[in-house]
Amino acid sequence: MTDIATSRAVMHSIIQRIATGPELSKDISQEEARLGMQAILKGHVDDVQAAIFLIALRMKRETNEENLGILDAILQTSQSVTAEVDEVISIADPYDGFNRNLLVAPFLPMLLAECGLPAISHGLDKVGPKYGVTHRHVLQAAGMSVDLTVEQAAERLADPAVGWAYLDQSSFCPELHDLIPLRQRIIKRQVLTTVEVIAKPISGQKKTHLVTGYVHKPYPPKYATLARHAGFQGALLVRGTEGGVIPSLRQQGMVFRYDNFGEEVSQEINPHALGIHQEVRAVPLPEDLPKQPRRGDEVAIMVDVKATAAAAAKAGIAALKGEPGPTYDSLLYAGSLILWHTGRETSLEAAANRLRTVLDSGNTLNRLR
Repeated sequence: MTDIATSRAVMHSIIQRIATGPELSKDISQEEARLGMQAILKGHVDDVQAAIFLIALRMKRETNEENLGILDAILQTSQSVTAEVDEVISIADPYDGFNRNLLVAPFLPMLLAECGLPAISHGLDKVGPKYGVTHRHVLQAAGMSVDLTVEQAAERLADPAVGWAYLDQSSFCPELHDLIPLRQRIIKRQVLTTVEVIAKPISGQKKTHLVTGYVHKPYPPKYATLARHAGFQGALLVRGTEGGVIPSLRQQGMVFRYDNFGEEVSQEINPHALGIHQEVRAVPLPEDLPKQPRRGDEVAIMVDVKATAAAAAKAGIAALKGEPGPTYDSLLYAGSLILWHTGRETSLEAAANRLRTVLDSGNTLNRLR
């Protein structure tokens, strides 16, 4: 039997079990989930069966084993390299972007690099269900390169004068990126939305940390399990605005973290303890942004993506120049969490003091190239 015939037989068996209604649907094993996702990535099954596979898993609710199998297929298909640095911070905001606040986390990797922590962020151009502003949009608006190969990104991390990079999913996992049109037709969130942020395109020689965000309480243990399975020695999971890596600027928050593959532990955080006193939860959208029609979609963004990305780029660059405000505080807050998590500073307060000095110096601007 050929590989294609085997893949189709496996998918036929899987669909028979996972798509039989709310009471009769059965879970599949980690290996079966891997084989099913692998068949989709290789194009061995048609779009109809691929869509049924993804939405049926979602409707019956994916198990940890199924999530791990999906991740295995993605990791085995993705390109991954080890950079010539000891440690790497891998930042993954939601791939479907932001539509309620300005996205400023794209400037976090360069701030970490200025502190001696090589860092990447990864994402893509647009995908549902939100079709919001992404890291790619903001960095492109700031004049940065957004189409690096994995090797080029690793070289940037190893360059002490740069130390950061953005990687697009189209570069490190084009097979997964090619599923975007199918995901758009499915409309609703699927398992890929959860799992794709665990991509690991670049590792450090000694340690690699995942930094990602969440909104709902069940997700930290899911993300921690996936991150350990993917080989992240450490992970920082932030309850951030719009599911991103930057917490609320005005109220107490929560993070979960683990180190050296250990069990995740929770930690309450408070912006006031770091000298952050904002009336807004996140960087607000400028009032003069042009609006974009919903086109019948109640989830998709209401503001113009290009104009919003340009506003985010302007705000991020101003913060790196030391201009105070919610963007400055957002980078300070998230950066402090990462410096503390990695042990570069012994306390959040010490990390915040260090980052204020870095931001006020304006030196991080030299890394914008």
